[in-house]
Amino acid sequence: MEQTISIENRIKEIFADDPLYLVIKETPTEQLFLSEPYLSNLIEKKFYSTPEVASWFDVTDAQIRYYIKPFEEYLFDDEASNPTTASVIRLDFKAVLKLRMILLLKDEYRVKGLKQLLRINKDGHIVKKRTSTTTEVGMPDNIEYRLNAMSQALEQIMKTGLFKMEHNEETKQMQLSLNDDFFKQDIKALSPEPSQELEEVQMATKILEQENTELKMKVEEIMASNKEDIAIRIREKAIEQIVLSRLQNEAVQQYSQQKKITLFQKLFRSAQLEVDKKLYIAAYIEERFSKQLTQALLEYHEQSLSYQDE
Repeated sequence: MEQTISIENRIKEIFADDPLYLVIKETPTEQLFLSEPYLSNLIEKKFYSTPEVASWFDVTDAQIRYYIKPFEEYLFDDEASNPTTASVIRLDFKAVLKLRMILLLKDEYRVKGLKQLLRINKDGHIVKKRTSTTTEVGMPDNIEYRLNAMSQALEQIMKTGLFKMEHNEETKQMQLSLNDDFFKQDIKALSPEPSQELEEVQMATKILEQENTELKMKVEEIMASNKEDIAIRIREKAIEQIVLSRLQNEAVQQYSQQKKITLFQKLFRSAQLEVDKKLYIAAYIEERFSKQLTQALLEYHEQSLSYQDE
């Protein structure tokens, strides 16, 4: 039991910041990843051949090599001590576990999606993230991208001079408003023209004001929509954790009721019993998780709609 707990904690320690482990963390896939039988054979300072690893993962040697090729830099970390040659590939402790995560996620993300998660460019190299001198709160890449796009769009809008940012005393928030001074300055700068041309200018100004008003409304709608999307995603993630936690507790209770473990077994078969328990819990969760999560999310969204109707 001590050996099983030790390797599980070691894996969590090594891959705490790994992009693929962060994807499977606190999901049924993580339960499977941390409880597979081959883990008892892994030694941290030993290297393993692709046929040996393929037998653990129930795939062919060709399949192993197929998924190694696009992720070489991620798997091997440019380690000079790795005995891999042009014809023989050797995988160390970390490479075996990284490859296992790739195989667990390949059906959902495909090679292209996994490369995006690992920030691997078209040349097969990992693009390093820019470091920041200040502490930042991490957020999902898709939300960060959308917020950056919104920020850039807002910056371009402000540069036109058509809008100005003002503090709303009622809502205590900053809001966009049309910059009347901008139009007044432009009209004053016009040289005296015949009345017909002046009317055309005034008409064009009104059209521009209307278009800018519509643009302002669209920007505010986008900002409101993004806030709502983020709140919904956070709530859905919380619901997912609640369902997972409930199923884990149910699985432990079911296992305890079905498996009457004797003192002899606890003393001499503790490691195997722990593995059996984790496999039982993982199978129990995998069988029920999708259905219960779908039901919980459905109830959440129906309840949200009923609040909106009220």
